[in-house]
Amino acid sequence: MSALTIYADNAPEQGWLYTDFTDVKDQLDAIGVQFERWSANGELPADASNEAIISAYEDSIARLKQQYGFQSVDVISLRPDHPEKAAFRQKFLAEHTHSDFEVRFFIEGSGLFYLHVGDKVYAVLCEQGDLISVPANTTHWFDMGENPNFKCIRLFTTPEGWVAEFTGSDIAKNFPTYDQYVAVL
Repeated sequence: MSALTIYADNAPEQGWLYTDFTDVKDQLDAIGVQFERWSANGELPADASNEAIISAYEDSIARLKQQYGFQSVDVISLRPDHPEKAAFRQKFLAEHTHSDFEVRFFIEGSGLFYLHVGDKVYAVLCEQGDLISVPANTTHWFDMGENPNFKCIRLFTTPEGWVAEFTGSDIAKNFPTYDQYVAVL
């Protein structure tokens, strides 16, 4: 189940939870964040190649490419047995921005985006079928949990791909981790 919790940025112990897709989408639309549900053009086997995955979502990908000028598309995945999972998690946990959109479509698994907009923090739990597009220069961080398990399509407008500008803030340490967040849903 996708979920959104909106916190005051100085009150991580209390937030407003939304679990209805339309409510989540409406709240995110209000801050310029695109949130959609996608379906594959057909059945995908568990061992589908990256090319087959991209092909299965080609209509939705083509629409976003047309809308935003995305130049490249790839598929990433991280599993609980990855030897560098802790290092990857730490990299994304630090608050940062990008000069490009951060677009993720969850083919499998889940992850938790935290968007720091004004004096609020929006915790967005994305799961299989969810697309989130975080606008350029939006302050955020991402938590994949202690045992990450996800596969995502990423879209980029620049050939460099994921390039972060870290804010130096330790705000992420004040909010529930992915594991804490999903434990209470």
